[in-house]
Amino acid sequence: MDNKDKFFEIILRYRVGLQKKIKEREVEMQSDNNDHYILYNVLGFTNEAGYRIDYQQNVGRYLYKYAGSLMEELATECFKIAYPNAQGKFFLPNTIDQSPKMIEIDYLIDNRAIELIWRDATTDGDHIKKEKKRIKIIKDAGYTPIRIMFFEPNREQSIRIQTGLKELYHSVGGEYYSGKEAWEYLKNDTGIDLRNILERNGKW
Repeated sequence: MDNKDKFFEIILRYRVGLQKKIKEREVEMQSDNNDHYILYNVLGFTNEAGYRIDYQQNVGRYLYKYAGSLMEELATECFKIAYPNAQGKFFLPNTIDQSPKMIEIDYLIDNRAIELIWRDATTDGDHIKKEKKRIKIIKDAGYTPIRIMFFEPNREQSIRIQTGLKELYHSVGGEYYSGKEAWEYLKNDTGIDLRNILERNGKW
């Protein structure tokens, strides 16, 4: 199987799996208790509109989950192809405290500890604090922490958090790539234009 077929196989697996999950949820919803529609009615929505909203909420939840998992698996596959002897899903013991006991590295290439994120739109104020601990553990273990995030958030608070994370990575000699820079890093490092592959497979 060549690389192009491999990527298509992964994409197809997620596409089929997502549609199956949505169909199963649609069947389950036929027997749901919809007493909460009384509140939808009060707020100006019919029962039919309420159903469509609930249905799309479920679809959106599944879509978001599958999109993230697909993106991270495809990016990992790029590194596997370019660095077949590198180590994926590498764990380091937490040398600072016991929460969590281990931290996970998506891909370890020589001294590069790579974290793959499809999109991080968190507004959690403790996010930077947690990430600071994580990259210190990585740095103390002798690795260079590298964060690759392919899609950037839109909301102001989330953007501020990502700006803080970028500064944090650079302050310890790490690397942070997001948006266009993330796609370019992956392409330059692995020789695979993953964004182009997605664009071609997204045409029906």
